Amino acid sequence: MTLSPPALFRHWPTLLLCALLAGCGSIGTRGDDSAEAAHAEQLIRKGDFHGAAQAYLDLGDQPFADRAYYHLRAAEALRQEGDLEAAARALEDVKRRKLADDEIIRYDLLEAEIALSRKDAHRAVELLGSSDNGLPMPLRLRLLELRARAQNANADPIGSARTRLQLDRWLSDGDREQNRTQIVETLAKAPADVLQRQAQALTGNDPLLPWIERALRKNGQALPQQIPNPALPIGTLTPDQNNRMTREGYKPVHLVALLLPADGPLRSVAQSIRDGFFAAYFADAPEQRPEIRSYDAGLTPQDSVAAYQRAVNDGAERVAGPLSKEAVAELFRQGNLRVPVLALNHPDSGENPPSGSVEFGLLPDAEGAQAAEHMIARGITRAAIFAATDEWAERAALAFRAQFEQRGGRILGEARVRDADINYSSPIKQALADFSTAKIAAPTTGDSDAAPVADGGIFISMRPQQARLLLPQVKIAGYKLPVFATSHVYAGSATQGLDRDLDGVQFCDAPWLFDIAAGVPLRSELARNLPTARGVSARLFALGLDAYNLLPYLDSLRGQQESYQPGATGQLSIDAYGRVQRLLIWAQFENGNARAINGELTLSSAP
Repeated sequence: MTLSPPALFRHWPTLLLCALLAGCGSIGTRGDDSAEAAHAEQLIRKGDFHGAAQAYLDLGDQPFADRAYYHLRAAEALRQEGDLEAAARALEDVKRRKLADDEIIRYDLLEAEIALSRKDAHRAVELLGSSDNGLPMPLRLRLLELRARAQNANADPIGSARTRLQLDRWLSDGDREQNRTQIVETLAKAPADVLQRQAQALTGNDPLLPWIERALRKNGQALPQQIPNPALPIGTLTPDQNNRMTREGYKPVHLVALLLPADGPLRSVAQSIRDGFFAAYFADAPEQRPEIRSYDAGLTPQDSVAAYQRAVNDGAERVAGPLSKEAVAELFRQGNLRVPVLALNHPDSGENPPSGSVEFGLLPDAEGAQAAEHMIARGITRAAIFAATDEWAERAALAFRAQFEQRGGRILGEARVRDADINYSSPIKQALADFSTAKIAAPTTGDSDAAPVADGGIFISMRPQQARLLLPQVKIAGYKLPVFATSHVYAGSATQGLDRDLDGVQFCDAPWLFDIAAGVPLRSELARNLPTARGVSARLFALGLDAYNLLPYLDSLRGQQESYQPGATGQLSIDAYGRVQRLLIWAQFENGNARAINGELTLSSAP
């Protein structure tokens, strides 16, 4: 058999081209020490795949030669050249039964890749159905990647995403990022209702669930959340068998490692959390204080894993940290951790906390969902949404919409506002046009006499500067609707002169900002001397307070989902999958000041 000149190598759809091609070039040679075979292998190492293929075909045409094996090697060389049609011709007269076990796998992989190139996804899926267990790593990677492509081409985006999750564990750096991009893009092509039904059928710790959420967000959708409503406080004083008073659920910890970055883009965030952590430490009873050792979590996920290992080797019984989503994901990816972790963020790449470990962070999604519950509980079933263009604002807005609609509410309009915007007339028309019954024909002042819509309200997800511009313009436009917001609308400190424009706005927030959190130092006292306890840093400071106070109760809270710990950032519970859930309080602007509304928890008046 003689080869014609190969087609130009214009495009290769495989994500893992370099890894797969480099790995497969030396796989499965049978130890043929003939000069011809050595020459063919040398041509492959030089990158002359077409020449190597012709050499193998010539070997296969010799008397008594192992024709099936040499034609397979020729086809593999042509695949590396990018000429799948020539590879198919080389395989035409190969008898599969004459190949060894690993060669059969390689043959099937080639046939599947050829089938995919010919748009025969069903045939490719059939060929790739075998297990990847026990395969050499290059073949395992290639099988999984081809299977994911075949499933996607065969109208099975869920199966394709699951296969890519299997593949993900073996990848690193750029290959992993490309694979994860493919997971989101594959799922995002599926109809939203299909993804939502699939999500409802999954358990909360299914690694596919976060990817479905990301795909929905990419298309402007979200999943409704299960809002926690635990009823049993933990840590109450009870007598033990010797009639000594002990705290229910308390398990002392003697050596704690705190993993936070000392430098880099998260340095200021880490400093606020660190200050809160040590503020709680010094407020604790001296006999209960553990030894605290701080470790620099570094700038990369790998640095954080190394810091964790140092802490474990030093005898830590609990680890608080790391901080970045990527570092938390990388640590969770290590599998069963020798020492439990209280991670200070939520990874969004599908990793779940290993047994005994917990993840804790301030998610905007939780605030958006709880705002929806708060409004529904007050009889508001029609809403308009205004959100900034930042990622956190978008996530809160999507979570609000999903929760509000799931609870029977209707979104009548929605708009996004940019930082540079000053005139909000267009977003107001876009979001509020359907609230015409509350609009004055020709308003001329900032005080509207329009009757409020009884079941209508506005949800905003933006910072104070934007809200101070938006809300007066809403009034001038003639709309009289109650406004609800996430914590971002409050700068975290008194700015009475500026915040009068926010009067009447209700927002969810951490109780510590209003000095109504139990069991922690008062913010009003700490803020006199600690800058990190003031302004927007105060919420991160509160996260540090809670991180310290949670440590002795992690095991108890993980085992009792109906229990909660009153915390600085909210009422804290841990779900069955190791995620700390927060119930927030509600506050309201009155005469330019933000005040807590009776210390009320989000669901206290919900049906």
